[in-house]
Amino acid sequence: MTKLLIALPFFFCLHFNYAQQINFEFDYAQFGFDSLSNYVEFYYSFNQADLQFIDTDSVDYVEGILKIEISDSSSSEKIIDKNWIVSNEIADSSQLNRSLIGVIGFVINKGSYQVNVAGSDANNPATAKKITEYLNVDPFLKVSTALSDIQLASNIIPESENTSSIFYKNTYEITPLPASICGDNQPVLFYYTELYNLQSQPSQTDIRLDEMVINSRGQLVSSKNKKINKSVNSRVEVGMVKAHKLPTDTYTLRINLIDSVANYGVSSSKRFFVYNPSVVVSDTFQQSVSPVISTSFGAMSEEELDDLFAKSKYLASITEQNQYKALTTLDGKKEFMYNFWKARDEYPDDDRNANYQNYLKRVDECNVKFSTLNKEGWRTDRGRVLLVYDEPTQIDRYPNETETRPYEIWSYENLEGGVIFIFGDITGFSDYQLLHSTKRGELRDEYWTRRIAIR
Repeated sequence: MTKLLIALPFFFCLHFNYAQQINFEFDYAQFGFDSLSNYVEFYYSFNQADLQFIDTDSVDYVEGILKIEISDSSSSEKIIDKNWIVSNEIADSSQLNRSLIGVIGFVINKGSYQVNVAGSDANNPATAKKITEYLNVDPFLKVSTALSDIQLASNIIPESENTSSIFYKNTYEITPLPASICGDNQPVLFYYTELYNLQSQPSQTDIRLDEMVINSRGQLVSSKNKKINKSVNSRVEVGMVKAHKLPTDTYTLRINLIDSVANYGVSSSKRFFVYNPSVVVSDTFQQSVSPVISTSFGAMSEEELDDLFAKSKYLASITEQNQYKALTTLDGKKEFMYNFWKARDEYPDDDRNANYQNYLKRVDECNVKFSTLNKEGWRTDRGRVLLVYDEPTQIDRYPNETETRPYEIWSYENLEGGVIFIFGDITGFSDYQLLHSTKRGELRDEYWTRRIAIR
């Protein structure tokens, strides 16, 4: 059963009105909750001038209806299907030019979902504006270093004493900016993100945090970075972008968290819009930015890239192996490794290459389990099979047979209807070699028992 947390009060902030119908905006951001789910915050705003003004003897007010449906993409089962009435008392007509802003939070389990949101005037339902989003929930609080989504904000108050505010979290009061628009009426764009599992990587070096702003033409508008100490396992990062200096355009804010020693990096990005008719467009301060720069590959040395490709070679085609071997520049190798793993990313739009991260975890697992005196675990036959085919369904070990050397049988029930790999310790140094497999394309030797027989 999905847990539910709701907060519905409102907050005022200035808002740029650009729609002719009801001006309803919606945004969301995911944060870590536990190993099986994320806490997803949904931000909404109604422009009060678009809502029917209700004048009574006791109070004047406007009233909107918020409707949220969240359905499992695979089963179509609705996990959330609710309506809320959000209202605000109007003491002065000038308040009608401001927005009614709120937040609703849900704990949502791992999975893929369709989110349907609608905002309408409670006294004129025909004005409804509907928005559909697709949400992929992949829990942040697992083993590896992770970076939450980016929440955009119109204001952030550090060390806030307003702990009862629905916008209060981790000592900050963060006013959402659901429209993601800044410029004339919102000169500074604020952002909030959370960093998790900073101590999960074995290296003791600091992690680098990059902040990059990229325009719609892929040009780098601004960038800065700083070092993040691993003295704590999780922390919060806030920052701001000086939007009043940017020309009218669509921009992407990208935050990267990179540990170059551990060959590991995560990234999160958020699109925002700037409306500044008075700012003249100029390319003199801009440069093109390759997507490689915003990943862990962009921070690697040539030695680190060569080592990573050697570990990745099990997945590479002959053509890819020849292509990498022919590369002579550092930038070329960075581009190759970025594209190599991007092509193997199951969810290329979420900035977190889970396949790449899981592969590196299995490399570490191989080194722990299978390393010998003169060989790293990922270089062994068992290491290769684990990296290529993942964890077996079952392992049968025979370490103390009287007439044979130690051997293991790995079973994969989901490969080709069920296959096995048989490894034997022929040398006596715990370097188990592949003796036989029923998997197509692997070594096949029906008489494998002869190789481990003790004569």
